[in-house]
Order: sequence, then C-alpha cells, then structure tokens
Amino acid sequence: MSDSVSHSRPAPTGISGTYVRLMDRLSMIAAVIAGSLLGIGVLTVCHMVFVRYVLGESTVWQTEFTTYAISSAMLLGAPYVLLTGGHVAVTVLSDSLTGVAKKGVDVLGGLCGIGFCLALTYGSWIYVHEAWSEGWTTGTVWNPPLWPAIAPMAIGATMLSLQYVAEFLRGGQ
Repeated sequence: MSDSVSHSRPAPTGISGTYVRLMDRLSMIAAVIAGSLLGIGVLTVCHMVFVRYVLGESTVWQTEFTTYAISSAMLLGAPYVLLTGGHVAVTVLSDSLTGVAKKGVDVLGGLCGIGFCLALTYGSWIYVHEAWSEGWTTGTVWNPPLWPAIAPMAIGATMLSLQYVAEFLRGGQ
C-alpha cells in the first residue's frame, strides 16, 4: 500500500504525527476493504442475473447481500475520501474569504462535520449493540442477523470521526 496521499501541509511530528500517520494508514486499509466489498457486490449482482435469467431459478440472498456490501463499501470508504479531499464540498463562501475569516469558516465547517460524525458514531454503536444483544434479524426470506449489516456504519462513522481529528492535527481544517 503506497503512501501517495498528499496534503498541502506536512504531518505533525511526535505523538500527534504518529496518530495522523496511523489514521491515514487505517483509512487506506478501510478503502481497500471498501473497494473489495464493492467488487463482491458487483459479482453478486452478476451471479443473481445468471441464476435468475439463465438458469430460471429464484434468488434468495443476492439482493440483500448486495445492498449490504455496497452500503458497507460506502461507509467504510468515507474516511479515505476525507483523507484525500474527495468529498463534495460547497466552498463558495470559504473561497471568497482570506486570512482569519477563511480559517474560521473552515474550522467551523470541520467542527460541524466532526460533530455530525460523533453523533452518528454514538447512535450507530447503540444500534449495533441492540441488534447484537436482542438477536435482531433482517426479517426477509434469507433472514440473516442484522448486526453484521449495520456494524460497518458504526465502524465507518468511528473511523471518519478519527480521521477528522487527524485532519485537524494536520492543520487541514
């Protein structure tokens, strides 16, 4: 895995630098997992089409599995998107400002982002715990346990929150 992710500001040194490099590495690993899940989801759709339209058989698990795989890919890939600056951003206000005003707007935007991510992290871990402890299933024909399908939301939100902290330490917000 290469460290080809570049930032306009160098990573800090010491403990905060170690944290930033660790989060960057974890975000890259999560991106590889996300890409793999996306590929598996595409292959599952191909399998479903073959089984349904070529073999004429019904499908039970493919649609649900594909939904979970692709949703998980999106959620686990979010920290890498933040790391690389690939997220969609409306920068009209920020781009029209300079100096302290620009920095203030950027910091405020980052704080709003991390605030949302922390709330999502808290709520999603509660949801995973309830699904696990109460034995929730999806309620479909396939009916797998629900917690593996929602755990990527909690993991992705946690990693996104931690990546936001890394971006603040880097000076990117």
